[in-house]
Amino acid sequence: MTERRVLIVDDEPQLRRVLRPALAACGYEVIEAETGRGALEAIAASAPDVVVLDLGLPDMDGKDVLARARAFSQVPILILSARDREAEKIAALDSGADDYIEKPFSTGELMARLRAALRHGSRAADEPREIESCGLRVDMDRRLVTKNGQPIKLTPKEYDLLTTLARRPDRLLTHGQILSAVWGPAHRQDTHYLRVFIGQLRAKIEDDTAAPRIVLTEPGVGYRFVKA
Repeated sequence: MTERRVLIVDDEPQLRRVLRPALAACGYEVIEAETGRGALEAIAASAPDVVVLDLGLPDMDGKDVLARARAFSQVPILILSARDREAEKIAALDSGADDYIEKPFSTGELMARLRAALRHGSRAADEPREIESCGLRVDMDRRLVTKNGQPIKLTPKEYDLLTTLARRPDRLLTHGQILSAVWGPAHRQDTHYLRVFIGQLRAKIEDDTAAPRIVLTEPGVGYRFVKA
């Protein structure tokens, strides 16, 4: 089996020393860059399967690296940063990042997010037409949603909301991304409207709305459909 290649972009040698053996132990080939320019050159020359990108680089902001990379590559990019402000997360995700992890982090969480990002990349040209999670099945070809084998009746907007999330399983989508996809760009700021519809949707698809397992909330940022 060919090793998946991970590009680590971070100017902290200590962090790279920690990540390198952990990733290698999980079967990844690791390449590294310390600067934004080095990251862009490595993405173009080495064709990594996934990128772990810090936002605080010495020569340019990580969001600028992300924007420039997206001009020529759709490689999955996972942001790893000490910046914990919601605005930073939203800006990075809206610019094309696949996920965002705050420092400090656990190696287990990073590995899980890497696997999810790699699944995003492999599905980029062929989005899933059917997906399951915790007894919920969404069949997009038949426009049929069932829970434990029983049909669930959704309104057209509830269905569009569910499939917008389900087409990108395990990926964090911002409020703005979801609102634009379901209601149009003019509604990017209507987060209160989105919360209402998420509540209605959860009432129909979750076993316990107080402890949802299918559609999870990232406070202040957005939502994630969890494929179980």
